[in-house]
Amino acid sequence: MIHTQPAKNKVGVGVGIVKYEDENGLEFLSVENAHANATIALQGGHVMHWQPKAAAQPVLWLSSNTRYTKGRSIRGGIPICWPWFGAHPTDSSYCPHGFARVIPWKVLQTSILANGSTRLLLEMTSTDVTRKQLSYDFRFLLAINIGETLRLEMMTTNLASHPFMIGEAFHTYFNVSDVENIRITGLENLVYSDKLLGYERNVQHGHLTFKGEFDRVYLNSSRDCVIHDAVYARNIRVSKSSSHTTIIWTPWSERASQMTDMGDTNEWRKMICVESANAMENSVTIYPNEKHTMVTEYSVEALTSHL
Repeated sequence: MIHTQPAKNKVGVGVGIVKYEDENGLEFLSVENAHANATIALQGGHVMHWQPKAAAQPVLWLSSNTRYTKGRSIRGGIPICWPWFGAHPTDSSYCPHGFARVIPWKVLQTSILANGSTRLLLEMTSTDVTRKQLSYDFRFLLAINIGETLRLEMMTTNLASHPFMIGEAFHTYFNVSDVENIRITGLENLVYSDKLLGYERNVQHGHLTFKGEFDRVYLNSSRDCVIHDAVYARNIRVSKSSSHTTIIWTPWSERASQMTDMGDTNEWRKMICVESANAMENSVTIYPNEKHTMVTEYSVEALTSHL
């Protein structure tokens, strides 16, 4: 689902890239090239839509009832969790999953790569909110490569005089035919922490299927995950590097009904979150003048027959 709010102040900022503003004053980038089209909200550096030209369906899920409001997160697409994952470790009044997803970002550079993909380089700008919640200096960049695949690089540089620790995630919502129709492979035999059972630890046996609310943090793995969706006749592969945590989440009906921005009844059935992250004991310590980069890349494989 593409952002459809009325657009104004359209201006080209690169080949195949248009920047526009909606009625609430939020800024967006619309990107189209020979391989794909995409929409990015500059609030949060948030990829909302990506669809390769060869794909019959969008790869990302976006709620029909998401909020396009300054200072509020967008439900769907790829929210960025940073500099912590989940609740703030000492102050629960701070934004869950950190402030990066509700802060304005600016475009530093746009370019066309040799393979025809579009590359965007964004930077999160410091505000009174960030300075209140982080007392140390940092630089935080996001590179987005839009083409037959979607590649995201989250780059944190420590500009302080002491080490600091971050948690981070690409909290990606994938568009699926029905969450009960799919299965996920790649997490077999991993230890996970189950939020629904008070973070009890267990080992994953076999592939994942879904019959109810699901919220697990899989630890100590950089493996690819694959979403198998026979009804949409495609597999979505989630590859990553410098990420050692994968989170899988679906709210199911009761939880979704309590979330005002989850869309119409049963809209939750069309999504599954597969998040590339560093969380819990996989949080990352960055030393002064060093940079940490977490990368994830999404690709779509069409199935020749329904299995």
